[in-house]
Amino acid sequence: MNSQTNVLYLQTNVNNMVTEKQKEHTSDLTAVNKAIKVYFRNIDKSSRVKVKAKNITYSDFFENKMLIIRAIRQGLPYTLFSKIKEITPFSEDDWAEYLNLSKKTLQRHRNDANYLFKPIHTEKIIELAEVTNFGKEVFDSTEQFYLWLNTPSYALGNLKPAELLKDSYGKELVMGELNRIDQGIFA
Repeated sequence: MNSQTNVLYLQTNVNNMVTEKQKEHTSDLTAVNKAIKVYFRNIDKSSRVKVKAKNITYSDFFENKMLIIRAIRQGLPYTLFSKIKEITPFSEDDWAEYLNLSKKTLQRHRNDANYLFKPIHTEKIIELAEVTNFGKEVFDSTEQFYLWLNTPSYALGNLKPAELLKDSYGKELVMGELNRIDQGIFA
């Protein structure tokens, strides 16, 4: 093979890998969108106040603060959490640390089909999902976003953004920095 053929072969392989990742991400996102719709349909059935979120998507969910409040108060089911977990760059260890739960506790919840997270844990799950959703919009890929999360940032006091996600104030700093990056404003 000559060098031009090698380059073409490599480009084709890279394009195939990107296409596979896009398909995987799209199917994961479709699963989350479906789980969100089911979740709010169930909330509507059990409540006298209707959510009116028939066509809600994962991205739309973060725009509607009243739905977020409702979800926090209701608690997220583990099934929805597991779908969210699949599209975030966080490991099970990361989730356990962010939620201030042991890994064993998370595994136990996975086995309970009717488990609902407490409001405090639901709020943290939604916060991390929101950061991830916005981070993926700002960066070209999940990998770039994950790299940014785990690289010390001068603008964030030389801390890794992932370290700041443990509390709400830190999450706001990370969201602010993502906003500045999105707007092209670098510190």
